This record gives sequence, structure tokens and C-alpha cells, in this order.
Amino acid sequence: IKDGKISAIGDLGRSADRIINAKGKAVSPGFIDLHTHTDGNLFDAPLGDSKIYQGVTLDIGGNCGDSPFPSAKWESAAAFYGALSAGKIGINYKSFIGQGQLRSFVVGDNNVPATSDNMSKMIGIVSAAMEQGAAGISCGLEYTPGSYAPDEEIVELCKVVARYGGLFAIHMRNEDDRVEESVSEAIKIAQASGVRLQISHLKAQNAVNWHKASSLIKLIEDAKKSGLDIAFDRYPYIAFSTGMSSFIPMNDRQGTTDEVVARLKDTEKSKLIGEYADSRIKRLGGSGNVVVTSCTLPENKKYIGKSVKECAQINGVSDWEFIRELLISERVSVSIIGFAMREENVKLFLSHDLGMPASDGSVYSPFGKLGETMPHPRSYGTFPRFIGKYCRDEKLMSLERAIMKCTSLPASRLGLKDRGLLNPGYKADIGVFDPNTIIDKATFALPHQYASGIEHVFVNGAHTIKDGMNTGELFGSVLS
Repeated sequence: IKDGKISAIGDLGRSADRIINAKGKAVSPGFIDLHTHTDGNLFDAPLGDSKIYQGVTLDIGGNCGDSPFPSAKWESAAAFYGALSAGKIGINYKSFIGQGQLRSFVVGDNNVPATSDNMSKMIGIVSAAMEQGAAGISCGLEYTPGSYAPDEEIVELCKVVARYGGLFAIHMRNEDDRVEESVSEAIKIAQASGVRLQISHLKAQNAVNWHKASSLIKLIEDAKKSGLDIAFDRYPYIAFSTGMSSFIPMNDRQGTTDEVVARLKDTEKSKLIGEYADSRIKRLGGSGNVVVTSCTLPENKKYIGKSVKECAQINGVSDWEFIRELLISERVSVSIIGFAMREENVKLFLSHDLGMPASDGSVYSPFGKLGETMPHPRSYGTFPRFIGKYCRDEKLMSLERAIMKCTSLPASRLGLKDRGLLNPGYKADIGVFDPNTIIDKATFALPHQYASGIEHVFVNGAHTIKDGMNTGELFGSVLS
């Protein structure tokens, strides 16, 4: 390694300022997490704690339609990138522009059509974001207000991204009862716009839909055969993470937070919302499968880590009454984890040629305010779990193939020309790990635990993890 890059590989027979004995260990490119929600968390944990300790050297943020820009605080990708670059970070970062955030910024938060002026403005913002280094555009069509956009609107935005060779990452409109239709919709948008497609956290959610996994794969394979540039990612866990607001029907989520809270407080309206919530919970297999993971008010902290069923019983109320009161008091900002998938499908998706691991998590730290939350363990364990559990223990694939899925495959999706491989001239993003001991330690009950087996990590040539410990080096960069 010299000047932040890989200068040579092989039996070099020359001296060096620093030599690491990695006998018996695996030396690989740094892992690339293609689907994250890291974004602003890097300001609170600039080292990238939960990611760097699992060998991740590049996080891609702005997923599921939700990016830090454009907003009142950061009007452009350049503004947010500049704010991150003004400090120092320990991992590399790049972001999509979120279609939901874009629609909120230009059109608003209500279910209304975009005007021609709205479309012109959104197209201009997307074009500028791509010029400023955005990875592409992301959608979260299960969330408002991005869900209010018809396919035709999304196609026009994707055409801009296609001109720049960017990526269209989509959290589909539905991942359970209508998941097959949603995969087809994503494919049609990509085909109509000419954009490259990345299906985010592919899943067939809820027991009644588990059998659909093979048909989802066939839809994707057929699209690939037809000429579409398509792939997908998946986290190696059977539980998802989202907002408790997902128990509110889409149209009742529109507008300001005050308007949503008012609907929850309205007796007749909340009764109808409750019927919808109860149906969602039933399809998930019951309220015991839904766990509260974040609240902000001190009096609600006691619910973190408990299931909705437990919380309702503690308060002597129904599931919906507990959810309603919590959403009102927290002004709709509550996170949950739901256990709704099966292991066989996780293995199917992770082992497929077009599949790759990605956390759908964020940067967290056991210290400071981020340590007060109960994040999904995927933020701490995705890549070591993929390699240790699914590659080594479950023997789904060779170590080489597993590493390819963590490195060069996501790099190729992003169009990166100097990361994702151990090649002379490439950036020195490198991990050294023990293939016999690498494994995740984070659990749903105790998520703030670093993975084991990662011994050294270099970020742009800087020795960031040494003998399993943080060196304090902050040499990450924002990729634009």
C-alpha cells in the first residue's frame, strides 16, 4: 500500500514501513454495503463504528426513497456531501437521491399529482444530484409521500438517472400479498426508462407468501434474459425493521405530522385505522412478532425491546390501543422489528447469482445517543454473519464467491472503477479476517455488539482497525 492505493501484489521481496503477518487469514477488498440508511448517523459516529468493525469500508445511503437531500437543511447532494466532508469520517460514503424526499421537497406530503412545473423541477434536481455524485435514485413505494407517485412519474426521473449510468434502487410498493405484482412493476419501470435496476431487500413477507420466493426469482431471471440490467440485495436475517407508522393506511399517513396525529386522536377515524392495523398484525402472525426498537420520550423507553403483545398486556389494553397511544405520544416516530420471513428464503436469495448481502441498516455505536437505541442487529452483523453463518457453517457457497458478493459485485452495480477488487492502482480499502472465526455477535436483545474475526481494516490506505481495535484513523471519503 502506498499513497492510499494498492501499489503491488505478490511476493515482493522489498522492505516496507509496516508489515502485517496475515498467515492463515483471508485478505479481501473492504466490504461494500449497497443498501444503508447511514446518512446523518455519521455525524454522531464518524468512525462508522458498527460498520468498520465488520469490515465495511463503503456505505451507500439514501435508500428506500429517503435521503438527507433535497431538504431545507441540505438543498442538494453537494451540500450534504460538503457537510460530511467538513468533518472526518472513518468509512467511505455515497448516497442515492431519495424519490420520496424529492417529492416531499417539491410536491409536498399529500396525495396529489405532480404538475408539469413540479416535474421540471424534480428532473432538474435529479440531474444536478447525479452531476454531484449521487449513486442514482431510490424509491420507497411502501412509504409516503413517494408512494403517491404513479409509475409514469418515476419513469421520467429514472430516465435522467439512466443517462448518467446510475442505479435505480427500489423498495417495492408491496413485499407481502402483492409482492409478485410489485416485482413486475419495478421491472416495467426500469424497462420503460432504460435504467439499471436494483431490487432492495428482496423478500416474500408473512407465512402465506413464503412460497412465492421462487416465482420472484423467476421474474428477475426472465427480466435479465430479456436484456435488463438487474440484481437484488438481501439482509441475512428473518426479521425486517421499519416504522410503526406502517400500521396506518397509506392515505391516512399523508400531510403533516400534526394531521396524522389528529387522525389517530379522532375516535371514528382511529377505529378504522385500528382495523387496518389489526389486519396487518394478524398477517404478521400476531403482535408477539412485532418488537418496539426506538422511542424518544423517557416514559416510553421501557417499551424498547418488548413486543407489542407484552406492552399491551403491561398496560391492560388492546394491541391497537397501545400502538395508537404510543404513536400519538411519540408523534408517529417509533421504530419496530417484525419477524415475518423464513430461513429457506434467506438462503435462496443470498445464494443466487444476482443476489448480494446488504444491511438495510445504519452506522451505530454502543456509545453516545446512538447507543441508547435498539437497532436491528444487521447494522452490526450483516457481513460477518453472511460469511460465517451462510458461507462457512451452512456451506451455501465458497469463500471466494461470498467475498465477491460483498465486494466486486456491489462495486460493479455502482460503476466503481477503483474499489471492490485487490488490484494495483485501486484504492486500498482492505480487510483482513479469520475465516474460521468471523461471525456476528449482535442479537435482537443485545444489538450493540461488534462482530468477531475482523483483525485489520484499511480505508484509503489508513490502518483503521488494527488487531481488532480502532486506531482512531479517520480517512474515509465522500465519493462524488
